[in-house]
Parts: sequence; structure tokens; C-alpha cells
Amino acid sequence: MDILPLLVVLLSCRIEAVGAQMKLSPLTLTVLRGKEANFTCSPSNNKWTVMVWLLNGVATLTISNESGPLPTVNPNVTAVKSKDKNSWVFVLKKTERDNEGSVTCDLQGIDRKTASLFVQEKGSVTISGENRLAFKGQPVLFECRAAGWYPQPVLQWQVNGKMVNEAEYNISSEESGKSLFTVTSNLSVTAAKSSHVDCLASVSALTTPLNSSIRLTVVAEEVQEDDDCTFPVALVASLSALLLLALLCICTVLCYRQTRRAKANPQEAIRFDQSVYGRSPVAEATEGKVNLGYSSEGATDAAYSELIAAMRSQMDFVSFHKRPGLCGVSRFEEGAVSARSAPISTARSDRGCGRPSWILRSHAGFGSLTFYVSQIFPSGVTGKTTLKSDTGLS
Repeated sequence: MDILPLLVVLLSCRIEAVGAQMKLSPLTLTVLRGKEANFTCSPSNNKWTVMVWLLNGVATLTISNESGPLPTVNPNVTAVKSKDKNSWVFVLKKTERDNEGSVTCDLQGIDRKTASLFVQEKGSVTISGENRLAFKGQPVLFECRAAGWYPQPVLQWQVNGKMVNEAEYNISSEESGKSLFTVTSNLSVTAAKSSHVDCLASVSALTTPLNSSIRLTVVAEEVQEDDDCTFPVALVASLSALLLLALLCICTVLCYRQTRRAKANPQEAIRFDQSVYGRSPVAEATEGKVNLGYSSEGATDAAYSELIAAMRSQMDFVSFHKRPGLCGVSRFEEGAVSARSAPISTARSDRGCGRPSWILRSHAGFGSLTFYVSQIFPSGVTGKTTLKSDTGLS
């Protein structure tokens, strides 16, 4: 009879415990280091007294059904009541790597549930070098380095937004002392057209992969893309070449005319002298030879200045003597000059034995031109005639 009341009490406690069962969610949670982690414990009814939260088996936070969360020594944890008034949310404010492990909700004497917490670490990802410039068909090597990750990240390549087959690149990894991973990958791309090359690194806690991008510019393609500018550039280049050729031709013609004019100066002096003095007997006697000391250039010509200086000098004449025994001979000689004299021209004609001969001398003085004509008769008598012409030079 004494056993029956005891069985009734035990049965009632068992019924209360079954009625107070609870639910824990999520059972698995992965977060990045430094982020917040939340777990919810939901009893099936309100017939519980104390709820204890344990982190890796260590009691971290206690919640009373009547008064709520009790004071704790860990400032990184707290609890808030959910919209379902019978549920409590355990909040780990800033997760660290050593928080990774089990998270347990314990309804004292009623039920106990455990979930798993994983803490990951995001590192960096970088493609070595700057934007690349390559000729069409040239292979280009890219290197990507993802450092400071936990666990080992997944590394992938994209070209113009399209994933590259894993068989086209290699991957190597190493682990540092703090259980952080560094992954390196190399990708070789044949330059076919200008492209954007991306290296992606990710872990499961990342909603979006970490990305590093670089630009590959293919030279041949850039020329084709700029076809609209090719024709104007070619036209400008052609016109410039034609203009340069025209200028070269003009310079050549001017230089040629200048050379011809310089060569023609002696002839112009002769024509000028003939136009002023005409075909005088003296000119006929000298067979058209003109005194080389005369110049028709303007007053600014350097040759003219030299001539004036020479004409101012006192001229010394050289005597020409009759050579006996020469008959029927005519000759023209350039007279010898002294250091201070201008050129002297001499013409001599021997008419023949027994006939008169004559000698013509000419020299240029300051502002005048003088001719001396000597006639020698067979008897030895000499007749002299002087012809003087004012040149108008001063």
C-alpha cells in the first residue's frame, strides 16, 4: 500500500518532464571571426525553472524562468527573449577562434540539447602586378595569392565573368603557426582579346567571395577597336607628307636658281658692260674680253666692296715688249699685277712682217676705265692713243 503513492508521484514527474521538452536551433552555425553568433532555445511549455547555456562544456549564462538572465562574468555573452515569449536567444557578441565548438542549452532536470559553432577567418586575395599589355597570341601568366585564411579557402579564376576550368590552373597551399592558410595559384592565358581577369577566394561563412581583378589589354585588338580613328589619322599623315614634299621641292628649286644666278654673275657683268659701252673698237680689239676687275653687282654686294678697294689701289703696269720675228700673230694676255694693283688686260696683234702692229693695254682706276693703244710701224715709229671711259662708280 505504501508503494502505490510513490509510483503515482514518479509518474506525475515523468509526465511533467515529457511535457517540458524543448528545441535548439540552429544545430550548426558557421560565422566569421568577429561576427555575432545566435542560438535559440525553445521549451515546449512554460513548466521549466532554470535554463543554463554552456560553451564548450563550460556554463556561460543562466536564465531564470521568473527573473530572466542572471549576472555573468563574461561580458561577451547575453540573452534576449524572442517573439515567442517562451523562447530565449543566446547571443555571443563577438566570436573568436577559441569559441569554436559546442553550444548547449540545458533545461535543468528536464532536457538538454547541443549545437555546433564554427568560426572562420577571412584573409586577403591579390593578383600580383599591375594591368597587363600583350600582343595577340602571346601567353600571359597571372599569379594569385590568398593569405591569412581559416580554413583553407577555395580559390577560383574568372575571365570576363566566366569560370575557368580547374584543370587550367594549379593551386598550392601552406599553413602558418596560427592555423592560418595561404593559397597560391597560377593561371596562363593566351592573349586573344582584351579581358578582365578575376581571382576569387572564399570560405563557407562568406556570402560573397573576396575578389581581386586585373585588366589584360591586347594591342592588336585595340587597333581594330579604334578603326574609326584610323582613316583620319592616315589622312592627316598623308597630307603632312605631301606638304613636306612640296616644301622640299620649293627649297630645291630656290637653291638651284640661286646657284645658277651665282654662276651667271660673270656673264651678267659682261652683258651689262656691253649694254653700257656697246661694241667699241677696243672691245673688238680685245676679242670680247672684259676687265675682270669690274662687277655689276649692287652696292651691298661683298664682291663689289672688294672691287672698290682694289680700284682705289695704285696700279702698277707691266710692260710688254715686241718680240721680233713673229708675223701674223694675235694674242691676248692677262697683265701681271703688283701686290697693290688691280688686274691688267693686254691684247697684242702682229699684222705681219712689214706691216704695222699694235698693242692694247687696259686698266681700271677709281671711277674710270682707261685703254692704251700703241701702234708700231715697221720703221720703228710708235703712235699712242688713250681712250678713257667714266664708269660712274664712286
